[in-house]
Amino acid sequence: MIRKLLLIVLVLAMAAPLGACGRKGHLDTPPDSEYPRQYPTR
Repeated sequence: MIRKLLLIVLVLAMAAPLGACGRKGHLDTPPDSEYPRQYPTR
């Protein structure tokens, strides 16, 4: 019983920071960014 509880707590502790990864919503480009740009065609 204690072993299962400890396993669940460890899994939740390892998975919780993954919820904060990435950005939700529109990504803002930096002011000096040239992306997207047109590349020369061959």
